Amino acid sequence: MGIIWETSFWAFFFVTLLAGGGAAWAIGRAAAKGWKPFWQAAVYTMMLGVAIRFLHFGLFAGAALPSWRAAQGNMHSPHYYATDTAILVLFAAIGFRLQRRAQMLRQYGWLTEKAGILGWQPRKP
Repeated sequence: MGIIWETSFWAFFFVTLLAGGGAAWAIGRAAAKGWKPFWQAAVYTMMLGVAIRFLHFGLFAGAALPSWRAAQGNMHSPHYYATDTAILVLFAAIGFRLQRRAQMLRQYGWLTEKAGILGWQPRKP
């Protein structure tokens, strides 16, 4: 058991980072494409966190591999829910910000210009 992952690093990597991170990225982009505020994406990402905890429990609680048997998963762990959800919200925030930046530069190109990796700024005359 680690501070970030519950059963093993690989379970955390595949379920939380790859599957959950991809879904959270899509949630953030969808909210930005609809010009919704970020808090709506955060609410959906919290619901995704519950689904990710269920996947960890369902896939790895009765694990067949010896390295995953030592620490049995727990679906109702507030610590690992908060950890997974914080990582998912980070993925959603980056997806949201990149999409919103692309929208602002495309739709308001005469008013805005790039500012860093995730931002935009008013165009200087």
